[in-house]
Amino acid sequence: MEKVRVVIVGIGAIGQMLTRELLNKRGFEIVGAVDIDPKKVGRDLGEVIGLDKKLGINVSNDIECVLRDSRPHVVIHMTSSYLKDVYPQLLTILKYGVNVISSCEELSYPYIVDRKLAEELDSTAKRYGSTLLATGINPGFLMDTLAIILTAPCIRVDSIKVTRHMNASIRRGPFQRKIGAGLTVDDFKRKISTKEISGHVGLEQSIALIAAALKVKLDRIDVGEVQPIISDKYVKTEYVEVNPGYVAGLRQTAQGVVDGKPFITLDFIAYVGASDDYDAIDIQGIPEIHERISPCVHGDWGTISMLINVIPKVMKAPPGLLTMKDITIPHCILSDVRDYL
Repeated sequence: MEKVRVVIVGIGAIGQMLTRELLNKRGFEIVGAVDIDPKKVGRDLGEVIGLDKKLGINVSNDIECVLRDSRPHVVIHMTSSYLKDVYPQLLTILKYGVNVISSCEELSYPYIVDRKLAEELDSTAKRYGSTLLATGINPGFLMDTLAIILTAPCIRVDSIKVTRHMNASIRRGPFQRKIGAGLTVDDFKRKISTKEISGHVGLEQSIALIAAALKVKLDRIDVGEVQPIISDKYVKTEYVEVNPGYVAGLRQTAQGVVDGKPFITLDFIAYVGASDDYDAIDIQGIPEIHERISPCVHGDWGTISMLINVIPKVMKAPPGLLTMKDITIPHCILSDVRDYL
């Protein structure tokens, strides 16, 4: 069997990291790369991702040209968190009969964002024999798929709470800045209101995904406002400096409500200088389940691993727009990817 031919769309920090790791995985062949950044377009992909060698693949800004010339089996798509932004990109790819795995957070359960767009993506994928799936570490695994899996040994589930409590001091600089570390409270609130920074994108999708998997009808999903976490000490990282009284990070919660009570609660907390770092899932029911991973699963490594490890699952899945509840249990690709096909 020929190697799995992959095109990378979006050569940002995560895209570069994923590309380097995919080169080390057996059975894959990167056959194209796409980005809109003029500083990357026309350059060899190896140079763009920081290798000391050329790969013989020039980064293009013309996705259709790349698809026609490279005939990939899979596109790994990493461009935006928002459905309206990725919709035209995905339509173009799907019409070439290519499977797509995307990191777009809103695509992880797009029916609650825009049902019409989601249904059009689904019908287009089916028409051209393509499969479309969004995944990542969160949404995609920690705050939804893992919680779904952990309900399997339960005969009854009364409530689910998922907490991601991150020490942002050990994360990348862009992430520290994204959560507002180092800002005054007023600047934080202003940048949240203008969307210069955002809370966690995907809490609503994760709740909807869990509910859909368990066939639980929610009254509503409540997503709380992004709250600044104020530092009570001086914290300095490689990227930011936080004085006492300034913003160290943020917290955001969301709830899926049934009969006036929270059935699913997600709590996302990330700030520099945090003394603890963990992921936790608490299920009240029979039996109770209390899972804790400490330290937190690394977000960047987790994201690229999910995007790579679901490739054989997507290639074997039926055409259409799928969510993580629709595929078989994901796992690490330890041997040649073709062994899993």
